[in-house]
Amino acid sequence: MRGSYPGPQGKRKLRAQGNSRDGPAGGRISRMDGSPRAWRPSPLIRASLVLHAGAAGVTLLRPHWWPWTLSAVLADHLLLALSGLWPRSHLLGPNWTHLPPLAAGAGVATMPAAVAVTIDDGPEPQVTERVLEVLDAHGARATFFCIGERVERHPSIARAIVAAQHEIANHSYRHLKCFSLLGPRGVANEISRAQAVIAEATGEVARFFRAPAGLRNPFLEPALTRANLQLVSWTRRGFDTVSGSAGRVFGSLTRDLQGGDILLLHDGHAARTEAGAPVILEVLPRLLRALKAAQLAPITLRAALERTAAAPSAHSLASGATP
Repeated sequence: MRGSYPGPQGKRKLRAQGNSRDGPAGGRISRMDGSPRAWRPSPLIRASLVLHAGAAGVTLLRPHWWPWTLSAVLADHLLLALSGLWPRSHLLGPNWTHLPPLAAGAGVATMPAAVAVTIDDGPEPQVTERVLEVLDAHGARATFFCIGERVERHPSIARAIVAAQHEIANHSYRHLKCFSLLGPRGVANEISRAQAVIAEATGEVARFFRAPAGLRNPFLEPALTRANLQLVSWTRRGFDTVSGSAGRVFGSLTRDLQGGDILLLHDGHAARTEAGAPVILEVLPRLLRALKAAQLAPITLRAALERTAAAPSAHSLASGATP
């Protein structure tokens, strides 16, 4: 999308930040000027396309070899499926598992080290509002990966997220457990419906996407490029949808914590403590205090892009060079 989007307060300018830059693991960061980026198949996808074409050609020339060519194709499909079941894999395309090095503050003395706190599966009435209060009390910023149909049901909470200067991102429209089994049209529909709902409710165009449970298939990256979205997974997670132990969740998030980490919590589908409280409400204040003690600034993913753009100038100034 470009220009402005007619949100609930009338037309407002949509934020556009920077151009395409190198991202983690050799990937590319989505273009932030609204124009779609070109899909570039990963080495695994390119190899799979070559294998399929080769298997078809060999089968036509040597029909009696079909058991071998079929076995090769099935083995390739198994590898593709396993790659999609590994949320932090880069085999199917660019995937943020850490913040870009410059955004994390690496090598730039004037820029404090940063991490990204990401919160999934909302908006959730009562829980998300209290999460916003905790973040505000600590002066922290977070990225909320929201489910489209929940934004549709609770647009005022989505607007509150944006009004508090946090970022809202795309977590699909329905958060289907079978998301990784969808075909090209189904994947694209889940993404585009959530994009439209988020833009309608908040006037913001999401620039990041997280797959439900982190599971995906080879059809996802082409759909993300058309929507100008960057896939994001995480560095570490607390499994706070299944564990009611705030101490265990906190420990998982902070073990070997360092700048550039992307941390995952949940306001929706949150497990409950023995006292019945959503785990995130007990973990988040402790986590933010731990980040402050470690001198790690919690920033949004969009802010990470801004840091990446600003870092070369900051580095030049710090070294005494003329900008």
